[in-house]
Amino acid sequence: MKTKNNFTMLLLTSVICLLPIILSISVYDVLPERIAIHWNDAGEPDNFAPKAVAAFGLPLLFFAINLYSKVHLYNDPKRINNNHSQAVQMISTWIPPLLSLVSVPLSLFIAMGKDIPISVIIPVFTGIVLILCGNYLPKCRQNYTIGIKLPWTLHDIDNWNKTHRIAGYLWVLGGIMLIVGTFLSIDSVTWDISLSVLVVVPLIIVPLLYSYLLYKKNKINKNTAS
Repeated sequence: MKTKNNFTMLLLTSVICLLPIILSISVYDVLPERIAIHWNDAGEPDNFAPKAVAAFGLPLLFFAINLYSKVHLYNDPKRINNNHSQAVQMISTWIPPLLSLVSVPLSLFIAMGKDIPISVIIPVFTGIVLILCGNYLPKCRQNYTIGIKLPWTLHDIDNWNKTHRIAGYLWVLGGIMLIVGTFLSIDSVTWDISLSVLVVVPLIIVPLLYSYLLYKKNKINKNTAS
């Protein structure tokens, strides 16, 4: 029964990843030859792709990511011992389809000249994703697919739990700060620095450092006890 449910979910998410192709086919003839697929903090395009790549390649890329994450998840060695928590399944299941549904139509509509506030939509969407992931991170059980996968977190369940608990709080806070900062009148250079210091560093560096210090502390305590 579980195998059947896994296959059904894989099929559903794969279809969702590929749904933007319907839009791509319907508007392909009116698309410019090159389409923006990335924008800077000012909302200006800074990376382009041929329209075939943007229209069809991106949905296929998200489909491939979705397929890879599911195969990796279902063959995760940790799954044999504790089965995956709902948090791990939720993140791995819905992030690729969600990204496909948002990013591909966004690129196509902007390419067709639609007035879309990309400098607001992208950071707000990213902030929402960070908040959702941050909410689920503390609930993730040990696995080799999603999370802060360091040697000491994978071999020490207490380290894993504490690291993901603090990471979850920081990701939620970072997501909120990213959303709020989007609506503040901050020049591009200042915002880049603020983004690095207040969002990127806490989201990535702090959990890694915290996890390592916790590992070293436990190692010292074990050596002292012996």
